[in-house]
Amino acid sequence: MICDPANPKGSGIVDVWRETFPVRFGSIDKSDRLTLDAIFQFFQEAAICHAENLGVGREDMAGAGQAWLLSRITVVVDRRPGYRETITVRSWPRGSEKLFALRNYDIQDKSGIPVVRARSGWIVIDMEKRRPLRPQSVMDSLPLNEGMETLPQEAGGAAGLSERANLQKAAERKALYTDIDYYHHVNNVRYVQWIEDAIEPQYLEKADKMRLDINYLSETPVGEVIEILSGPIEGENEAAANNCVAFAFEGRKKETGHAVFRAELRLWRAP
Repeated sequence: MICDPANPKGSGIVDVWRETFPVRFGSIDKSDRLTLDAIFQFFQEAAICHAENLGVGREDMAGAGQAWLLSRITVVVDRRPGYRETITVRSWPRGSEKLFALRNYDIQDKSGIPVVRARSGWIVIDMEKRRPLRPQSVMDSLPLNEGMETLPQEAGGAAGLSERANLQKAAERKALYTDIDYYHHVNNVRYVQWIEDAIEPQYLEKADKMRLDINYLSETPVGEVIEILSGPIEGENEAAANNCVAFAFEGRKKETGHAVFRAELRLWRAP
């Protein structure tokens, strides 16, 4: 079943959300292939639509004074779909782990082969106190989708990112109107765009495969200035045989030095 984002409940409740469409011009870069930030945008929209379909969407949660916030996500790009290629974006809940509600995603090509895979952790927050709540009361009504793992439950990943030494300032961004979403803070996709803009464009344009792990640590309101620090991940960039470059990132509030996100980006080129 292909689900309609304009009417999330119109086709009935579904365990797995699916949308099929062509890769459009605004989702590609100079290489004519899908960008990382476009992938994050697709996944965000799919998660929002599926939450509405399952009765735990924005308005449903607001009635209880609650909201969903993306806390961490790992995205693995095995192949970058090209312009006008038909893709299917899928998303589904996958149970909970401590304070985190887990949600998986993939993007399939027209043959049904996954070319992008992702695993994320969301938190339920009390909107008034801006504090996390245990997600069980929400998750109990959602499908478990047992056995539908897009990525192995490996150690590390987005959950294991820690502060790194020797990072250097690569960019500075002020949170402006177009960065801010409905929840009055910088949207998760914007941070991905900031990361992309903080490295040399050719690394992204020439990459055939990608992996981004990102942990969102605190909110950034409008007007806040964020310093984006970056540096090569020691021991990985020297491994030229695997055609991989790897970078660590951290966004910090300029005024206080408080970290708002940490991320690691790995890019592979065909030999």
